[in-house]
Amino acid sequence: MPSRRSSKTPEQLTLHFPTSGLLAGVDEAGRGPLAGSVVAAAVILDDLQPIKGLKDSKVLTERKRDALFDEIRAKALCFCIAEASVEEIDRLNILHATMLAMKRAVEGLRLPPAKVLVDGNRLPVLKIPAEAIVKGDAKVQAISAASILAKVHRDRLCVDMHAQWPHYGFATHKGYPTAMHLKALQEHGASPVHRQSFGPVRQALASKAAAA
Repeated sequence: MPSRRSSKTPEQLTLHFPTSGLLAGVDEAGRGPLAGSVVAAAVILDDLQPIKGLKDSKVLTERKRDALFDEIRAKALCFCIAEASVEEIDRLNILHATMLAMKRAVEGLRLPPAKVLVDGNRLPVLKIPAEAIVKGDAKVQAISAASILAKVHRDRLCVDMHAQWPHYGFATHKGYPTAMHLKALQEHGASPVHRQSFGPVRQALASKAAAA
């Protein structure tokens, strides 16, 4: 059900929308990195089991995100975490792959929401009414919860990637184009989990081909 208003000014806004039924929050993680899947999550919170400390995942510590990840999964009415693969990112482009991951997350919910609230200014193609909310991960608790699920899930994917390709340092930079990551790309070329449509990866592939 839509979150109830508090008599006090909340730290995080509880927005009221003119719709009845369940509201799902949706957010993504991993649009900017050079490697790995893009991840999206959809969450329907339970008003009877409030979760304290929900915020934009980027402002939380890793320890706090991990704790909230478990609490959200335990207390939410339902949730779904979905991905779009590296191959889909390269084929569709990162924006369309992100929308695909969001669509999969919403469609994977066990309970059908009456409305979907999506962080940002773009919406995936859905059969359910939806609204894009800029900075929604800092304004709407269900979106904050989705941002936490997506971020923690993707960070754990990066740890798995690191175990297979440790010389890239995925566990440290999470696939973002840091100086360490770019240097590793130049030294080792691209791995199977790198996004070949992204500029630095294309350059690394071109350099390796030229040297061959």
